[in-house]
Amino acid sequence: MFRQLSDSLQELSDEEYTQPSDILFKATIGQHVRHIIELFIELDKGYETGCVNYEKRKRDYTIETHKDVAIELLHAIYLQLHKPDKELLLEANFSEDANETVFIHTNYLREVMYNLEHTVHHMALIRVGINEVSSLTVAKEYGVASSTIKYKKACAQ
Repeated sequence: MFRQLSDSLQELSDEEYTQPSDILFKATIGQHVRHIIELFIELDKGYETGCVNYEKRKRDYTIETHKDVAIELLHAIYLQLHKPDKELLLEANFSEDANETVFIHTNYLREVMYNLEHTVHHMALIRVGINEVSSLTVAKEYGVASSTIKYKKACAQ
């Protein structure tokens, strides 16, 4: 996934990376990439502190406007993913009106899996954006969950 995403970013022009997409409600490919990266950054911080809070992430707009920064961060995240599992708390507030924070017991590997599935979801959106702003062709598996790929292969046999 990280390689697919990085490779596609390298093929996009800087203008395509930052061009608002009508289909994506004026979001850019860069904004989706920033969102992916920031969740992994928060997981890494949470690994150190024992508590992950994706909602309190720092929005780094450099990531969404400079694809080379995003590519470097994707590579660094990939290299840091292989950590021993450990118990974590997920801190969240599921209401935009209330200030009720909940703490959910989780673990590092569970959160890695969540972030990977989240990445697939955003890569599907990025694929739509690429189709709108660029002539780049991405692999048919780009933005498709591994379970879906396996299912389609099984059906084809």
